Amino acid sequence: MGTGRKFNKTNITRPRKGGAAKVNRQNTQRKRLIALGVSEEEAAKLNPREVRDMLKRPAKISAEG
Repeated sequence: MGTGRKFNKTNITRPRKGGAAKVNRQNTQRKRLIALGVSEEEAAKLNPREVRDMLKRPAKISAEG
């Protein structure tokens, strides 16, 4: 009985997103909001979910400001 590929395979799991990458994404999204015209104070008060929701419709932001 030979040992086939079944026993030689390594378990490869998909790499998880890191915490540092998440912080970088959130910082760049916040900077994009500020570039669209939202004040820095107002952008600092928003949570990440609100920032993403605002960036989904940038025309609405420029219309309000």
